[in-house]
Amino acid sequence: MNREDLIIYIMVLGTFGILSTEMGVVGILPQIAQYFNVSITQAGLFVSMFSLTIAIFAIFMPVIFSKYERKKTFLLVLTIFTVFTTIGAFVHDFNIALICRIIPAMFHPIYCSISMTVAAEIVEPEKTQSAVSKVIMGVSAGMIIGVPITTFIATNFGYQYAMLWFAIINLIVLILTLIFFPKIPGKEQSYLDQVSVAKTGVFIISVLGVIFLNAGLYTGYSYISEFLGTLTHIAGTNLSIVLFIYGVASIIGNWLGSRLLVKDARKLVLLSPIIISLILLGVFIACNNAIPTIIFMALWGLLAGIFNDISQYWMVSSAPQAPEFANGIFLSMGNVGVTIGTTLAGIVVAGIGIRYVMLFAILVLMLDLILLFTRTKRYDID
Repeated sequence: MNREDLIIYIMVLGTFGILSTEMGVVGILPQIAQYFNVSITQAGLFVSMFSLTIAIFAIFMPVIFSKYERKKTFLLVLTIFTVFTTIGAFVHDFNIALICRIIPAMFHPIYCSISMTVAAEIVEPEKTQSAVSKVIMGVSAGMIIGVPITTFIATNFGYQYAMLWFAIINLIVLILTLIFFPKIPGKEQSYLDQVSVAKTGVFIISVLGVIFLNAGLYTGYSYISEFLGTLTHIAGTNLSIVLFIYGVASIIGNWLGSRLLVKDARKLVLLSPIIISLILLGVFIACNNAIPTIIFMALWGLLAGIFNDISQYWMVSSAPQAPEFANGIFLSMGNVGVTIGTTLAGIVVAGIGIRYVMLFAILVLMLDLILLFTRTKRYDID
C-alpha cells in the first residue's frame, strides 16, 4: 500500500467512526429512552440535535480550521469524539449525555470536510473524484452499516456498550492517525476569500440543488421501516437484512458514482433523479410484494450512493477555489435536505398515508431536476 492509499484509508475509517457515532443511535432510541427514563421523543434529540448542530457548524468550522496543519486538526477532532463519547457512556443524567453528543457534533464537519479536501489534494488530478469517493464511502458505511452494528450491540449488551463501541472505533483511528498520518500543512486562504463564493449564482443554485436532492431522497427513505413493515410486511430480522442490502448497495454506488462522474458528469447528474424516481414509482406499485420491493430497495441504495457523490461534486465544482467551505456546505445542506424531507414525509404520513411518501419524493426530485438542468444550461458543469 502506497503512502496516499494509507492516508485515504485512515480517513475512510475515521469518517466511518464519526458517522457511526452520529447515525448509530437511530436504531437504539428505545434503549436510550429506557436507560435515561425519558420519552422516545426526548431520546430522538440524540439524533436531531446532532444533525442540527452539524447543519449550523458545517457552514464555518471547516473554513476556520482549513489553515491549520491537517494531522493536528484530525487528532483534535478524534480526541473530542473519543473523550465525550466515553463520558456519555457512563453519565446517568440525560441533559449531560445530550451535551456529550452536541460537543462532538460541532467538530464533525471539520473532519469530514477536510478529509475530502485532503483526499483530493494528495492524488493526481485524474484520480481526484475516486479518492474523494472513498472518503464518502466511509460516510455511507457509517450512516448505513453503523446502524445495525450499534443496534446489535445495544440489544445484546446494553446502551453503555453501544456508546463505548463509538469511543473504541474513534480511539483506533486516533492511534492510527498519530502513528501513520503525515504532517500536511493547511492553507493560508482567508475566511472571507472562501466565503465570497457564496455570492455567485452557480454556488447558490448548487446549494438549492443539493438541498432538494437530499430532500427528495429522504422524503422516501425517512419512514422506510414503517413503510416496509406496514405495506410489505417486512419486519424484525428481515427488515434489518433489507436495510443492510440497501446499505451495501449504497457503498457500491459510491464506488460506481466516482467512475461515472469522470466519464460524463452532465449525463449522470441529469439522469440520476429520473432513474431513482422510476425506482420509487416501482416501490409504490410493488409495495405489497416482497421480492420486487427488495429488488427495488437494492437499486434505490445503489442510486443513493451515487447521489452522495453527485452532491459533493456538485458543491465543490461550484467553488473549486474554496474546497473546505464547499465541502462544509455539502454536509450542512445535506442535513437541511434530510430535515426537509423527513418533515414532508411526516406530513404525508399523517395526512394521506405512508404509501404516498414515494409519490411526494418523486415530486421533490422533479423539482430538483429543474435546478440541476438550469445549472447545466447556465453554467459550465465541469
